[in-house]
Amino acid sequence: MTAKVEQMPEAQRKITPADILSAGEYDQQRKALKANLIPVKKLRRIEVGPFATFYFENYATMWLQVQEMLRIEKGGEEQIAGELEAYNPLIPQGDELIATMMLEIEDADRRNAVLLTLGGIEENVFLEIGGEVIAATPTEYDDRTTADGKTSSVHWLRFKLTADQIARFRNGSARVVLGLSHPNYGHMAVLTAEARSALAGDFS
Repeated sequence: MTAKVEQMPEAQRKITPADILSAGEYDQQRKALKANLIPVKKLRRIEVGPFATFYFENYATMWLQVQEMLRIEKGGEEQIAGELEAYNPLIPQGDELIATMMLEIEDADRRNAVLLTLGGIEENVFLEIGGEVIAATPTEYDDRTTADGKTSSVHWLRFKLTADQIARFRNGSARVVLGLSHPNYGHMAVLTAEARSALAGDFS
């Protein structure tokens, strides 16, 4: 990455207009920026069951997302405020983890059929630390399940932790499990030491 991003502290909690590269600067650096974020994102990617994947967000992932949106939509300076309003809430604020949950099924017909069976799945996501369960809270205000019971393939989820839970997450004294308990999708995954170390940087 460029020094602009590399020197941002792990505890950076908000993207400001001053953090944004111009379109020209970003195009010049885009390949390297994206390549350097690949190993970071890999450690923050957790698969749970056959097709639910969690991508845990932080300042770096959201900064890149904002830059990509500006590049795609080409709205210039006027677009920046809207993108920051959309993506800053997905940067963890020191006592939480925030993840994009994607239900990834390639075949469109099968995806449609499965999503029709998973209404409300975003209300059935949890993090377990040493047997203590922390229920995820959907970050969006709009219901992601339609009237016919079909859920969205993308959800944004927040896990709020207490100081004691954060300490146990960090020090490895308790197993950490990410899971879903929906009647039609009950799966769990134990976080590796590497994933825990990466996500621990999201806490103050």
